[in-house]
Amino acid sequence: MQTTAAVQNQEELEQLRYPIGRFVMPTTPLREAERTILIETIAEAPTYFRAGVSGLSDLQFDTPYREGGWSIRQIVHHMPDSHMNAYIRFKLALTEKHPTIKPYNEVAWARLPDSLGTPIMTSIVTLEGIHDRWVLLLGALRSSDFSRTIHHPETGDFNLDQLLAHYAWHGQHHYAHIANLRKRMGW
Repeated sequence: MQTTAAVQNQEELEQLRYPIGRFVMPTTPLREAERTILIETIAEAPTYFRAGVSGLSDLQFDTPYREGGWSIRQIVHHMPDSHMNAYIRFKLALTEKHPTIKPYNEVAWARLPDSLGTPIMTSIVTLEGIHDRWVLLLGALRSSDFSRTIHHPETGDFNLDQLLAHYAWHGQHHYAHIANLRKRMGW
């Protein structure tokens, strides 16, 4: 039986890892209004990240958001890595019939030299460019396009509504890591 302190520590760790909660996969098609909100969320993400890292030092960039977690630097560099893959997944789904996408090891990518040594603003500008193109693509899709699917060999089949919801959540999730760390540290 777990002690109250152990349960409290697990709850605190869960809050640090998932500050906006765990992602909940939509199981039915999204309504047009829901898609619009999610696309706006994706469009706004680079602005939040730019503001989220404003005024921080290299020492602060290298501070993990939790014990055993990624540093702010790794989070910021992860965003264009992840969202570039997402943008490509959308394009594959729109141009091929149920393509199998290539997964990548995001933890290994976050440990590569470019994720540890590239200036933060390089990834902010990259994220802005990816999101500019991605949002343009998303805004041009017909409602029926969002039912197109991909196959992820590790996690299964997903439609574009589900991917849209996931990546809108993903940006907010990682931004919250940075914002919450800044709040906890008084930055």
